[in-house]
Amino acid sequence: MKLRMLVFLAVFSTAAVAQFSARPITIIVPIPPGGAPDIAARVIADKLSQNIGQPVVVENKAGANGNIANEFVARAQPDGHTLGLLADSQITVNPHLYRMPIDTLRDLAPVVTVAANQFVLTVNPSLPVRNFPEFIAYAKTANPPLAYASGGNGSQHHLTMEMLKRRAGINLLHVPFKGGAPAAAATVAGDTAAVWSGSSNAPQIKAGRLRPLAVSGAKRSEQYPELPTIGEFYPGFENSIWLGLFGPANIPQEVLGKLRAELRKVLESPDVKQKMNAAGGLDPYLTTPEEFSALIRRDYEKYAKVVKDIGIKLD
Repeated sequence: MKLRMLVFLAVFSTAAVAQFSARPITIIVPIPPGGAPDIAARVIADKLSQNIGQPVVVENKAGANGNIANEFVARAQPDGHTLGLLADSQITVNPHLYRMPIDTLRDLAPVVTVAANQFVLTVNPSLPVRNFPEFIAYAKTANPPLAYASGGNGSQHHLTMEMLKRRAGINLLHVPFKGGAPAAAATVAGDTAAVWSGSSNAPQIKAGRLRPLAVSGAKRSEQYPELPTIGEFYPGFENSIWLGLFGPANIPQEVLGKLRAELRKVLESPDVKQKMNAAGGLDPYLTTPEEFSALIRRDYEKYAKVVKDIGIKLD
């Protein structure tokens, strides 16, 4: 009896991890190393690997404002071994800007939400402005117009600044980069005057290499409580960001359920929360699968209107 029980337990244990044991799990990141999705992916990969006892690797596939990563994940085998840690812009903004080879709502399976945050409007410290009203006043008279960096055409950095330009009546020159990290680096170097900084730029802000002026969310940031929201000056202005893990469509439900359970354990771990926060102020953001799907639909419709109102169209 004992022998049969041991055999049963061994077989059961093997079956429980078989979905992940054939080869390493790969997490695709749509930007170069250093940005918020990359930081989150590496923290998650380390913890998930420890938990399941299998290799979990991070692979950066930057370019086309995330569409390269989107398509790579969508075309992968639906076996749970390829996931994409994607920002909301790749899923809910890009379809309104590009002729895409995939349908992000149809060809990608939402697995779990990962983190939510907001942008910080930052400028190079040499710019003679100390607060948000001074920035708006200075931008209105700057000739030539101030240049601002973004993480790419159609990125959240880009859309958020274009939304601000319309509300404040200012003219700024857009300089796109391949990701938030190089965009912030350009502003630190003085090549551009301003950038919407993500959580991964917290070290530059803390060190004084970027001067923070305001935040883009609906309420003040716990990390920067002294900074006003843009909405305090322009009521109704709000643009927050989220990150999520996606897989290719048609992942079997049992595999999807296993992934969600393991990833939820990872995101609920105190050490993961601490590492994500220390690396750039990221806070894990957990929802149910139903809430995640509703969030995607809501933002998809929201950005359809934003892109139309601003008049941006990329191919």
